[in-house]
Amino acid sequence: MRESLRPHRDDVLLAVFSVLAGALLWSLGVHNNGARDSLPDWAALVPLTVIGSMELLRRIAPAVTLPVGAACLIADQFTVGNLATVVIFTDLMYAAVVYGKPSLARVLPVATGLLTVAVTIAAVAWLRTPQSLLIGVITGIVTFGPALTGATLRNHREAADAARLRAEQTTLLAEMDRAQAVAAERARMARELHDMVANHLSAIAIHSTAALSIDSPATSREALGVIRENSVQGLAEMRRLIGLLREAGAGPEAGAVPSLDGLDSLIAQARTNGCASGLDFVLDDRRPPGEPLPAPVELAAYRIVQESLTNALKHAAPGAVRVEVARAGGLLTVRVDSPYGDRPGPRAPGSGAGLIGMRERAELLGGEFAAGAAGTVWQVRASLPAEERAVSG
Repeated sequence: MRESLRPHRDDVLLAVFSVLAGALLWSLGVHNNGARDSLPDWAALVPLTVIGSMELLRRIAPAVTLPVGAACLIADQFTVGNLATVVIFTDLMYAAVVYGKPSLARVLPVATGLLTVAVTIAAVAWLRTPQSLLIGVITGIVTFGPALTGATLRNHREAADAARLRAEQTTLLAEMDRAQAVAAERARMARELHDMVANHLSAIAIHSTAALSIDSPATSREALGVIRENSVQGLAEMRRLIGLLREAGAGPEAGAVPSLDGLDSLIAQARTNGCASGLDFVLDDRRPPGEPLPAPVELAAYRIVQESLTNALKHAAPGAVRVEVARAGGLLTVRVDSPYGDRPGPRAPGSGAGLIGMRERAELLGGEFAAGAAGTVWQVRASLPAEERAVSG
């Protein structure tokens, strides 16, 4: 609080200089008014000293300095007068607009303008001489001019502050957008990595567990063959993903995006991986031929089927896993039904990230996703917009 009441250094210098300049003018006999018989000449120094001390408070208490300065200006008219008193009052008027409250800054230019007009009209009506217009001009110079100058400067400052605030907000929003973009890209990469590798690792875990638990050379050899095949495919997928991360436009092979045309090979691979668990995989592709899909929709549908097959390899009971893909009414629907119940033999652990990733893929495209048990069947349902306009919008 003490810091806020301390006069500014520039205001201290201004107060001292103003009073000394006024005293110098008085000593030289430079007066505004004629001689006053009722008061001695030194009486002009009293309003000069009082209004000069108000310069110390011009920034911290403009609402106080302005009425005191007005009283000193009026009192100066009953003395021989001092030009420094008038000049100091104009500075107090200017400071009141610049440093005062917003309400004071709005009122003073209007009030001083009206005062100037009223004084001009009154002087002309009373004196009825051309010289009477000078009274209005002087009134405008002393009151309206400083108020208008202060209002102009304050408006420029407020506009500059608003522009700086907008720039800071724009920078903050840009940083937030960048952070969100980075988070979204990390989530996308996490989904891609999970969907590409989880299938192969699940098959490796299941068949390695089977090879360790069943003491049969034929079973072990078959399991090792499946493990090797999935290891090679998993490494190939990893290399492809690393290539995409290192070089955004590496080439057609590195940038190839899985599509629904590869579902046959995906089902064949799942059939090979799940034969040891008593699982069979059936594909029912009901899409009309020759109708292309947006690339994001194809990728999302492919990954949803891939993750559903991975979950079936991990958790499904022996039986048939049915995959159905259809397109109708501007929607691409994906349905995967797998046997649900107790499963004998080895299982691969799950983290639940697959279901989250499938739901995110569908919702990012404006589609719907649902997964859950219905009796003895675990159902996965996804509905994705199949029109290019819907996806891009």
